[in-house]
This record gives sequence, structure tokens and C-alpha cells, in this order.
Amino acid sequence: MQPPPRKIQVSLARQELKLLEGEEVVAAWPVSTSKFGPGTEPGSHKTPMGRFRVAERHGDGAPLGTIFKSRQPVGLWNSGDPAEVDHVLTRILWLEGLEEQNANTKDRYIYIHGTNQEELIGQPASIGCVRMRNADVAALYDLVPEGVEVEIVA
Repeated sequence: MQPPPRKIQVSLARQELKLLEGEEVVAAWPVSTSKFGPGTEPGSHKTPMGRFRVAERHGDGAPLGTIFKSRQPVGLWNSGDPAEVDHVLTRILWLEGLEEQNANTKDRYIYIHGTNQEELIGQPASIGCVRMRNADVAALYDLVPEGVEVEIVA
């Protein structure tokens, strides 16, 4: 008998991402979602809610702290470097909306990704994406395939 499929669930209220296998929690990590709250409007910098799937994965084998621009590695961020710019680091899970209200998610470039602002993890601080600590997003990345379902709830 095959194990139940894996699924990612993100709670905006708890600022937490859980990896589920059926109803069982396999792992859980703190995250940072949008400081502007939930929403799907283009240019709003809000985190969308509802059902999604991981449309693309980027960062196979990249070192922790790899900086991505347009999903391509462009350098390494060191933890002592200034953190004013919101870098996309380490791994990218690019989300695609599965519902009418969040169908524009991929076009809005909403990712689950690592960050150079790890001190803000656990509170709403992003500009739409779901940010994770770099070691945590690397661990999650290794546990989920492209196509895995994602649910973002209030």
C-alpha cells in the first residue's frame, strides 16, 4: 500500500508551514508571509490563499545562501551582509493557483523561498511570498516533488 500523498499547508495566522502525509504532520517550520496580509490583486504584494501546486522547483544542489534573480543563481549571500534588499535565496518552489481567485499566482511570481532576513521569520514581513529559513527551505525542497499540492489558509 502506498503512503498518502504529501501536501504543504501554510497558516497565515500561525506563520507556519507544515508538510503533511495524509493527516499526519511530517515536519513543520516557521515562515514569514506578506506584511500586507492576504490577497490576490496584481501588484498588491499580498500572499494569496487557497489551493495551489508547486509548478516549478529551482535550486537543485545550490549552496545555502545562493541568490536567485529570475530563478537563476547569481551569487552567494553571506549572513553578515546587509539585509535591506529582500533576496530570494537557496531554493524556489514556484506556486501556481488552482482556483479562479488565485489563478494569477504564478504570474505574480509567488514562491516559497529562503531569505536573507531570517530574523523576521515567524512574523508577516514578506512582499507576497512565503519566506523560510535557508536550511528549512532546503530540507522542504528535498521532501517534495514538482506538482505537490499547497494550501494557504488564514
